[in-house]
Amino acid sequence: MYYNHRKKDQEPLPKEQTMIWECKSEECNGWMRKNFSYENRQKCPLCGHKMRVENRLLDASPNPHQK
Repeated sequence: MYYNHRKKDQEPLPKEQTMIWECKSEECNGWMRKNFSYENRQKCPLCGHKMRVENRLLDASPNPHQK
């Protein structure tokens, strides 16, 4: 069987500074892109703690459902 059939010449996605929601809890690694959430204040879906807005350098991924 052949499992590695990805295109070898495929270009990597461009990186961009992205606003994210990041969990305030030191024990939790939860985060999500801000443009994929619908609320202005978030609770972590993993642990329930409050979340804060941060920036990360991530692969560009537009949200097609965002207005």
